[in-house]
Amino acid sequence: MYYRGNTKMTNEITLPLTGKVALITGSGQGIGRATAIRLAQSGADVVVNYRSNSAAAEETRAIIEALGRRCIAVQADVSIEEDVTRLFTQTTAELGPVAILVNNAGTTRDKLILQMSLADFEHVLDTNLRAAFLCTKAVLRGMMKARWGRIVNVASVAGLLGPAGQANYGASKAAIISLTLSTAREMASRNVTANAVAPGFVPTELTSTVTEAQRKYMLDSTPLGRFGTTDEIAAAINFLCSPEAAYITGQILSVDGGLSMHI
Repeated sequence: MYYRGNTKMTNEITLPLTGKVALITGSGQGIGRATAIRLAQSGADVVVNYRSNSAAAEETRAIIEALGRRCIAVQADVSIEEDVTRLFTQTTAELGPVAILVNNAGTTRDKLILQMSLADFEHVLDTNLRAAFLCTKAVLRGMMKARWGRIVNVASVAGLLGPAGQANYGASKAAIISLTLSTAREMASRNVTANAVAPGFVPTELTSTVTEAQRKYMLDSTPLGRFGTTDEIAAAINFLCSPEAAYITGQILSVDGGLSMHI
């Protein structure tokens, strides 16, 4: 890439997200880690958020710092309002205001509805949906003041299809899709975009408890005939955060090998 000035040409490259601070919830491992690294490769300084696995978060931080980016790892349960306030306060103090928010933190407690307790249902809704709401609310004033912001919510094909055994997870992800649309409508006039990615089945720590029978069913249902990778999801998120996606808001990008296609 070259920039042509008045009298000379230089090969100095400016990465597209240089100067932006990106906060990715649940980014110690899995899709969150891949996203944190991908945004750092695009020039962003990064906040690695984690709830309990400090060792994984520190590994992610070390990878990002090796890329030459500023990075901090902050423990916070983003389903708790006080933790979210502390997370954003520390981020602003150490790196600056958040320009990119990726709501990725998530969990599962898969059971059939008849076997699912209220605690199972509420735990998944709190971790997946409540956390996304709290972080979105915390970041909006700063983005509005800057008149620039990118919010990407990690939904799921489960929020589009409603799989058996995932009433809590599917409901939380469907609600995240609706949260995305509302955020996009409310913030469009301030040059803040909100979009979601809906991954298909991606082998991660979160999906490690899925049975072989369930894996075979999902694989057989995926037209591309393979599972996705964390890097493929991270690439989609990176695009939605990039200058090239400035005219995209309120969209749900399915990255699922065709699993959610309607026939």
